[in-house]
Amino acid sequence: MSEIWRPSADRVAESNLTRFTECLNARRGLRLAGFAELYAWSTAHPEEFWTEVARFADIRADWGAGPVLEHPGRMPGARFFPNARLNFADNLLRHDDDHAAIVFVNERGARRQISHHELRREVARVASGLRAAGIGEGDRVAGFLPNLPETTIAMLATASLGAVWSSCSPDFGVRGVLDRFGQIAPKALFTADGYFYAGKTLDSLAPMAEVASKLPSVELIVVIPYVEPQPNLERLGTAAARARHWRALGEPGAPPRFAAMPFNHPLYVLYSSGTTGVPKCIVHGAGGTLLQHQKEHLLHTDIRRGDRVFYFTTCGWMMWNWLTSALAAGATLVLYDGSPFHPDPGVLWRLAQQERLAVFGTSAKYLSALEKSGYRPAAGADLTALRTLLSTGSPLLPEGFDFVYRDIKPDLHLASISGGTDIVSCFALGCPTLPVHRGEIQCRGLGMAVDIFDDGGKPVRGERGELVCTAPFPSMPVGFWSDPDGARYRAAYFERFPGVWHHGDYAALTEHGGIVIYGRSDAVLNPGGVRIGTAEIYSAVESLAEVVEAIAVGQDWRDDVRVVLFVRLRAGTELDEPLRKRIRDAIRAHTTPRHVPAKVVAVPDIPRTLSGKLVELAVRNVIHGRPVRNIDALANPQALEHFRDLPELATD
Repeated sequence: MSEIWRPSADRVAESNLTRFTECLNARRGLRLAGFAELYAWSTAHPEEFWTEVARFADIRADWGAGPVLEHPGRMPGARFFPNARLNFADNLLRHDDDHAAIVFVNERGARRQISHHELRREVARVASGLRAAGIGEGDRVAGFLPNLPETTIAMLATASLGAVWSSCSPDFGVRGVLDRFGQIAPKALFTADGYFYAGKTLDSLAPMAEVASKLPSVELIVVIPYVEPQPNLERLGTAAARARHWRALGEPGAPPRFAAMPFNHPLYVLYSSGTTGVPKCIVHGAGGTLLQHQKEHLLHTDIRRGDRVFYFTTCGWMMWNWLTSALAAGATLVLYDGSPFHPDPGVLWRLAQQERLAVFGTSAKYLSALEKSGYRPAAGADLTALRTLLSTGSPLLPEGFDFVYRDIKPDLHLASISGGTDIVSCFALGCPTLPVHRGEIQCRGLGMAVDIFDDGGKPVRGERGELVCTAPFPSMPVGFWSDPDGARYRAAYFERFPGVWHHGDYAALTEHGGIVIYGRSDAVLNPGGVRIGTAEIYSAVESLAEVVEAIAVGQDWRDDVRVVLFVRLRAGTELDEPLRKRIRDAIRAHTTPRHVPAKVVAVPDIPRTLSGKLVELAVRNVIHGRPVRNIDALANPQALEHFRDLPELATD
């Protein structure tokens, strides 16, 4: 694909990546020239590479004696820095001055700014309150929260104690929250009283009352005032006795304390999409998360001290975790809560102008919707300060690259990035010293032995295949929650190609050393770049008496993917508009608005495997006119004919 942007010689020379390479060459006696040589060295010498990243990032740790990488030939099983001890929050709170650490803006125009000094002070206060409540090493603390400064503070306070943080955004339905937090048994729970979205004020205390009533492990509920200055805790019902106001938590002026924990000590629990049941609880370690994020922020994104970094995300998406780590680089986090199109499509670009954003992160779906809205950021906002635009969630199509350089800014590092919740980071991402080619992710991540395999497990070039990683990396999960022998973890990533991480993306390496992602190779739905689990949809819709069973697939539609739900109804039931509305309302109530299908279609039968499992991929292939492989595995292959050439799928 054609080159669409190239960094200036000055920009290349001034980048963190160039400085890192020069330091590496001097320290190691190397002569690496250019990214390709650096990448090759980083994957051939992982112990040296990750040691140099830690040094360059000035990570605060007691590294201890012994190997950098233990059991390097095992996947899973390898461990980086097994004898090191550190604290994640200590590294993010290293700056103690009056520079802005967090700027918060919401769709109503409210704005708050918190300095690094104030952030440290608030984290210490909240940590003292958690400590007094008996929260300590290994305990889980959960957040049902908007993207507020208090969310970041609560996470950092949790991490400072050596406890484990997990969060959902408040648009998750009660069942979605319980499917997640119910598995990890949190001891403390943070919630706001509500939130704002698209001009509406939405309540969080009523759903939290229901959640808390079904989580007996929760001993402390902390309510953050957001919608009201003094929320009424009695609205939590029977859980009110366990609740405290945010301002009443902890001791003002408490000194910061950071528990030194092993490098691989659990930091976060993130969640899979829940395709085949309740979501998997993916446990990420403190050291691996920190080291990987520092590499991606400093070297791949070129974040510098004082840069204002923004990502449009909720705290239910891993990009929230990724963004927060930029504090370690001395960046200012710019947080936004609300709709990206309220009151109009220019709202985030006025934010970019007002806050002089250096890095603007979003999804490919947002960029597509922005283009369709007719709004042109280049004409509507002063983006002089903007250096880098990040896009993830789904592949950014070539036309999206055109839109960015035509209608946002012609001199801009556009970094399409790809990774996932599974690794809380990226396999492929941007490089500030390389040109951008239309439709391509620029490069594989340094230190990440990413390859493309055919179905037989052989590397391929110039053709599509399975994205894999053939060697260990620091941000591999510590494991899954409640998976003591690691069987579920191994099954998730290492069964397809033994000893190799299989990520489930359908991709190709390009002649430029970049990557093109063609979508997920499994059955996870991906509308607008948001991964959606079908099991959550089934759980909601099949609670309706009229629905016997259902199957959901993603249909490629107008440069995106839309969710199509097929339902088998009880005899004598008609799928009329009132029933379609009830189905959509049930899904919205139990999951999130993103799960709601664009189309609901009735079918007389749904195909299953011989073991009784639904076959989403087979249905998806049929509705796209593609062949279905291995129909011998189906108990009722004739049911596939019900999905062929449906007129309902040819219209909006």
